[in-house]
Amino acid sequence: MKAYLEDIPLEKGRQSLYAYRFELPFFEFKWHYHPEYELTYIVRGSGFRLVGNQYETFEAGDFVLLGSHVPHTWSSKEQYDETVEAIVVQFSPTLFESFGNLRECSNIKALLENAANGLAFEASAEIIREMEKVIQLKDLSKILQLLHVLDQLTNVPYRSIAPNAKQVTNSRQHEMRINKVCLYIQNRFAEPITLKEVAELIFLTESNFCKFFKKAVGKTFSDYLNEIRINEAARLLLQTDQSVAQIANDCGFETLSYFNRVFLRKKGSAPTAYRKLH
Repeated sequence: MKAYLEDIPLEKGRQSLYAYRFELPFFEFKWHYHPEYELTYIVRGSGFRLVGNQYETFEAGDFVLLGSHVPHTWSSKEQYDETVEAIVVQFSPTLFESFGNLRECSNIKALLENAANGLAFEASAEIIREMEKVIQLKDLSKILQLLHVLDQLTNVPYRSIAPNAKQVTNSRQHEMRINKVCLYIQNRFAEPITLKEVAELIFLTESNFCKFFKKAVGKTFSDYLNEIRINEAARLLLQTDQSVAQIANDCGFETLSYFNRVFLRKKGSAPTAYRKLH
């Protein structure tokens, strides 16, 4: 997917690491990429995470390492009297280059190479505490603490999020257009959405929009929309006692039969079976 280039506030040539903790009303959809690696831990909040062309739900405890130029976003709905919170560490690809060929650092080198696909970890509370220290420390101690965290992560189970993720560099205009479309879909997926209206959103014909979207996202508009709707339906199946028919309707599906077919194709089981299995 085409994403916009985010400028990480590092002092060029003088600073290689930026670590912070933030709290917001919600995670806003901002499809972007940057040269820096990014380690993100979700302290509080839930919603959808998009890495490469892989769309997944996330909740508190989500812990992800992303490689350089991997497009991504975390997105959630604004909830009354609730906030989201995350810890983020972003660091330059050149930070550990000098360690690359050292035998002692071979595991860290492999971890960073695999981060090109996005990595999701099952991290312990201890590792999260160590990650928080990166925010608190300064100068060389900050870098050494990050090295310690990465070393710990080499011993933690993880999975690739988006094996076909592409590193990207795009024009600002292209990035703004795809963000406009994806944000529109994100905010209205529970409603009927036509190809005509999203094409008009960025002043393209339906035919040209289909080509533009497929090239940018790696999947068709209808497949992308269905993926968002099915992921929301899966969340509702597990977190509510609503009927399957009600969930299908609330997620934008016009007929129950079509919802059942798409759900089976995306999740590998029927909605009722999915609820029982999980």
